[in-house]
Amino acid sequence: MRIAILSANPALYSTIRLLEAVHQRGHEGVLVNHLNCQVMIEGGNPSVLYEGKTLEAFDAIVPRIGASVTDYGCAIVRQFEMMKVFTTAKSQAIMRSRNKLRSLQVLSKAGVELPKTVFANHPKNGSVTQLIELVGGPPVVIKLLEGTQGIGVVLAETTKAAKSTIEAFYGLKKHVLVQEFVAEAKGADIRAFVIGGRVVGAIRRQGLEGEFRSNLHRGGNAVAVTLTPDEEKTAIEAARALGLKVAGVDMLPSDRGPLVLEVNSSPGLEGIETATRIDVATEIIAYIEDKIRADEGDIVGV
Repeated sequence: MRIAILSANPALYSTIRLLEAVHQRGHEGVLVNHLNCQVMIEGGNPSVLYEGKTLEAFDAIVPRIGASVTDYGCAIVRQFEMMKVFTTAKSQAIMRSRNKLRSLQVLSKAGVELPKTVFANHPKNGSVTQLIELVGGPPVVIKLLEGTQGIGVVLAETTKAAKSTIEAFYGLKKHVLVQEFVAEAKGADIRAFVIGGRVVGAIRRQGLEGEFRSNLHRGGNAVAVTLTPDEEKTAIEAARALGLKVAGVDMLPSDRGPLVLEVNSSPGLEGIETATRIDVATEIIAYIEDKIRADEGDIVGV
């Protein structure tokens, strides 16, 4: 098979590992910087141009689309979809997962348990207090809709601090979510790596002392964990609800069970592979092989 890894950074651990896995499984791996791609739109013949040449004969793509270029990256993924190329993450699913509010709405509709969250359009002073009270009062977590890797996430310990933070963000014309603070999580969360409807590995991420964000990019550490049946079921349901076949599902342990924080459509491989010693990159490529084999079988059986 010929598999393209869509990545703007060839030096990233995840990019390197995916290309290694493609080659180790006996396939041809091609690194394609999606930011240097152009789409050619014409009746009945969609194509993707890369460095002046038409990209052809790909069996599958693995999108690694950065949050800051979601729209453009998804336009490229969508074009490959129109060309009938298999993708581990469809453009619509990536877009859905990247919008914090939309993804929470989809998860809520699917019955996935979430931290209590509110969203409003530039409320006035009295309304700000009401937002804080709706999620159980301080402390509360305030999140920018477009924030990633813990950036744009603030813990407000008091109503006064929450109001000041919310009003400051609104003053910058930014939309925010106000979310309950789950104290019993103690600055830790769980990331489950889901591939093709099953959990292949999971880690518990712990933030630095005094840091409520557990992101590894912010200095947190990770250890391998075995999920409870409830945690495994929740992770699989969350990925399914958003239409993601490869996903990192972030959950908070709470007194009422696992609560989904976010579902990542381009989860990093370094943290989970290092902590679990599981070859997640190969699991992704094996999933592609299985899906393409199954699709070919369906065609033969017609």
